[in-house]
Amino acid sequence: MAMPPDSAVDAEALLAAEIKELNSQIIGLQEVDYFLGRSNNHNQTANVAAVMNATDWAFTPSLMGSPDDDWRNPNSDDAKIVTNNDPEAAPGYGIGMVSTIPVTSWHRLDLTGSPVGVFMAFPVDGKMKKFYVRDHPRSALAAQLNNGWLVINTHLSFVPIFNLLQLIKIKRWANKLGVKDKSKILIMGDLNIPFSRIVRGFTWRSLVSVKTFPSWQPKVQIDYFLSQGLSQTDVQTSVHAHAGMSDHLAIQIEVATPK
Repeated sequence: MAMPPDSAVDAEALLAAEIKELNSQIIGLQEVDYFLGRSNNHNQTANVAAVMNATDWAFTPSLMGSPDDDWRNPNSDDAKIVTNNDPEAAPGYGIGMVSTIPVTSWHRLDLTGSPVGVFMAFPVDGKMKKFYVRDHPRSALAAQLNNGWLVINTHLSFVPIFNLLQLIKIKRWANKLGVKDKSKILIMGDLNIPFSRIVRGFTWRSLVSVKTFPSWQPKVQIDYFLSQGLSQTDVQTSVHAHAGMSDHLAIQIEVATPK
């Protein structure tokens, strides 16, 4: 779907153009559908992988079913991580990651959703209208790469304070996944926290400082790359202009590899 919504747009062509422009080795995806009727029963993470010519991808459902309809929490019978090596699983909604760098293992962290929701504005017939939106379970997806890096993707709650508690949990989890060189641990994603100082905390640094939302007229930064060992001078940053693919600007970093 185009953002803002536009039924006249060729969504598949738009996706292909955006992915090719990014030309990334790793892409983190949020608000991903997995065989849901509202997105024509596509595995959206696999679609991105196909455009990238990437063999390694993973999808982790934060909820089963569609967020637009009745949904439920994942249970012990559900696949918590679906990869390119797995059979088709039950339809769901969550986050994904695609990598052209070989992935040696995937990991998932469950994050409880807030018991209360908030009023949010969405474009309807060209106008912004407010709706009460209840929160849902969240998750973090980590890829351990064969080059020694650990990359974690997430999409946190939109409920204040609750999203910060989720982020703290992810930061602690990141340091328990066996990567000793902290400069090779990255957290990325939509953190839904518009205050960089709060996001960084005491031991993490934000590698990108730019307003990312909404993409057509950015007013706040809620999308981040976080590191404990790298700083903004260690990476090359790219911010991609709104092209109708997402309501967030795509942000990108390139980390120089030692010679």
